[in-house]
Amino acid sequence: MAFGKWLGGGLGWALGGPIGGIIGFALGSLLDESEVTVKRGRITSSSSYAAATVNDFTASLLVLSAAVMKSDGVAMKSELDFVRRFFTQQFGEIKAKEDMLLLKEILKKEIPLQNVCIQIKQFMPLASRLQLIHYLYGLSKADGHIHPSEISTIEQIGYYLGITSADMNSIKAMYFRDAESDYKILEVEASASEEEIKKAYRRMALKFHPDKVAQEGEAVQKAATEKFKKVQEAYENIKKRRGIN
Repeated sequence: MAFGKWLGGGLGWALGGPIGGIIGFALGSLLDESEVTVKRGRITSSSSYAAATVNDFTASLLVLSAAVMKSDGVAMKSELDFVRRFFTQQFGEIKAKEDMLLLKEILKKEIPLQNVCIQIKQFMPLASRLQLIHYLYGLSKADGHIHPSEISTIEQIGYYLGITSADMNSIKAMYFRDAESDYKILEVEASASEEEIKKAYRRMALKFHPDKVAQEGEAVQKAATEKFKKVQEAYENIKKRRGIN
């Protein structure tokens, strides 16, 4: 009988709450498959992944990615490819392979979404939580289609993470465009005055500036740059449309 996943999950939960329990369960499952080893009372991968703490941006990405992918009952290849590309670009090929092994195990487990989000909210600043939502909307659109169940899960995650509906709509508009997307990104009405639009741009540029996630490391900061550019593009589009200097 395989005991690794239960040992890993129990230790993980005791040491790191719901995220620790999920990561520990995944590592323990890999242990049962001889992918990892138990050494000096700690569950650790044959490489370096488990040295990271559970209160880690990457761990949050893995767990929330699995929650979104499970929403419609099937993890699509396009979604797995999106995660693999993102992790390879941001964290390197070796770590990406480790993370994908964990993700495939996490997908087999039920995720206590509210508890996970509460834990994330406790240790992660707002700017980093906004970056998580940005990534999740990108994951949902990985195959070019809108999946209502996934969007619903992301909205639920945003609510549990304490993110306002205005911020959620702003990030969503970066991926799912309509006639008012540029205004939604800046969190203003289409009827807003020129001065209101300028103020909104300055506010959003400050909120979404990559320096806000500097504590998460260079890789996450680079990913945040994409969101920051979309704020700039939205402002430029509105300026051009209205003839604002």
